[in-house]
Order: sequence, then C-alpha cells, then structure tokens
Amino acid sequence: MTTVETDHDRIVEAADRLFYRRGIQAVGMDAVRAEAGVPLKRLYAQFGSKDALLVEVLRHRAGIWDDGLAQAAAGVDGPRAKLLAVYDFLDQWFRTDDFRGCGFINAFGELGAVSPDVADVAREQKAAFQRYVGEIVDELGAPRRLGAQLALLAEGAQTTAAISGNPDAAADARAAAETLIDAAVRAGR
Repeated sequence: MTTVETDHDRIVEAADRLFYRRGIQAVGMDAVRAEAGVPLKRLYAQFGSKDALLVEVLRHRAGIWDDGLAQAAAGVDGPRAKLLAVYDFLDQWFRTDDFRGCGFINAFGELGAVSPDVADVAREQKAAFQRYVGEIVDELGAPRRLGAQLALLAEGAQTTAAISGNPDAAADARAAAETLIDAAVRAGR
C-alpha cells in the first residue's frame, strides 16, 4: 500500500470517527487533519473539499454496513433466518458504546438539503439495503412488498435506538419482522 493510499484510509477513518461522534458540521477540516495526523495540504490534496471527504466517509460506512450484514447472514440457514439476522446485526450494533444512529440518516439530516452529493450517497445506500432485503424476500417466495416493509422496520429501529438510547428497538423490530414474515408466508400458501 502506498503512502497516498495509507493517508487516504487514515483520513477517511479519522473523519468517520469525528463526524459520527460529533456531527459533520461541528467538525472542521483542521480537526480531521489533527485526528489523521497528516498535514492540511495533504488532506486537501486527497480531498478537495469537506463534501468530497464526507462522500468517501459514507462510502466507507457502506462497506462496513455491507460487511456486517454479510457476516450476520453467513451464520444462518434459509431466507427467513437471513432476514431476521438483519435485526440481530442491529441489536449488536446498538449495544456498542459508540452507537450514534445511522451515519447515512445523520448525514442526510445535516446536509441532504444543501449537498446533492451527500443526498445521493445516502439514497444509494438506502436503496442498496432495500435491494438486499428484497432479494432475500424473493428467495423466501414472499411478496416483494415485504422487503420494503422489513427495510422500513430496520430503518425505524436505527432511528429509535439512536434517539431513545434504548438498544431494545432491534428486538422489537425483529419481533415485528417475524410477524410480517410469517403472515406473508402463510398468505402465499
């Protein structure tokens, strides 16, 4: 890995930590520079603007999210269990000390109205998650609409857990998901 790649990753990870912990607008590029341990000139050479950096941070977060879902699904058998593994993944995440809600929802809330690039990346991630859930619903043989409903439960659990500080939102969403999945499977018979 080259110094440029190492600096790139270090900057993205530092910005991710700061933006997620403190909020995007509360963090300046100088704070990112200090956290990453790189000169400000190098930071701007890598990322021409804070928006460009934020887009990379969100893409980094998308990879973490996708990996987490894949790991949760890897340990289970069958589409029903894969769908419920989403909520088990959320439950583990909600119980971490640094949980501050969904980084995409947070970024969209802060900058979605003024930064089309941020809004686009957030929308891309949400659409990708709906596709992921929809593909598993297809494996289950349930109506496609179930995928949107289950994704909505997961999104709502993230927001509820962040605002309330109660990680049990994942278990509540999981219980609702079980009810929806079982009703959809019964209706399909």
